[in-house]
Amino acid sequence: MALFLDFDGTLIEIAPSPDAIKVPVSLTHTLLALDRSLHGRLALVSGRAVEDLGRHLGELAIAVAGSHGADRRLSNRSPLGKPPDPLPAAARRALAAFAAAEEFPLEAKPHGAALHFRGRPELEVRGARFAQKLAREHALLIKRGKAVFELVRPGADKGAAVRAFMSVAPFREGRPVFVGDDVTDEDGFLAARELGGFGIAVGERSSQEANFALADTAAVHAWLHL
Repeated sequence: MALFLDFDGTLIEIAPSPDAIKVPVSLTHTLLALDRSLHGRLALVSGRAVEDLGRHLGELAIAVAGSHGADRRLSNRSPLGKPPDPLPAAARRALAAFAAAEEFPLEAKPHGAALHFRGRPELEVRGARFAQKLAREHALLIKRGKAVFELVRPGADKGAAVRAFMSVAPFREGRPVFVGDDVTDEDGFLAARELGGFGIAVGERSSQEANFALADTAAVHAWLHL
């Protein structure tokens, strides 16, 4: 098996804000043990930036793809492929101004930016209109998630991350399995299936591409013996 795991909503419970997550102290050690049991064929594939994952998990010596798969790094932290570019400066300024004016929670990332409306559902329509306008003006993509709009450069795709890892050792020796909970994980499910593996959807959301399902993060931990 070559195992690809989403982070929020898959390994840890989703929180009201990105910084409010509760990460078990033991998770880092159990992920390292899982990686050893898979002979290095474990990767985290997250919407979070790689640096943000490091703040919560420490400098894990496993493969990781952050920023929705755009920033890919091998277990020795060497990049896999061309490092992604940040958002255009004009787009960042527009996002900051909109977030301040509308009191819209903004999460700035090295390779993107996210507008969160968890707990503020009345912001969704305004956020969607603004994100669509900004995406058109700057040739960006919008990643829809659970109460979030994220603007990223083209190529930020969890499926592309799976394909990139599966092209190199030791991943190419395994059968890809992608586990995730959100709509952005559908690309990962599809890539895993096209490469001879399968996807596992976590939670109640209906998935178009996953072959199997697990009820929640606790079920994920139980399945992986974490």
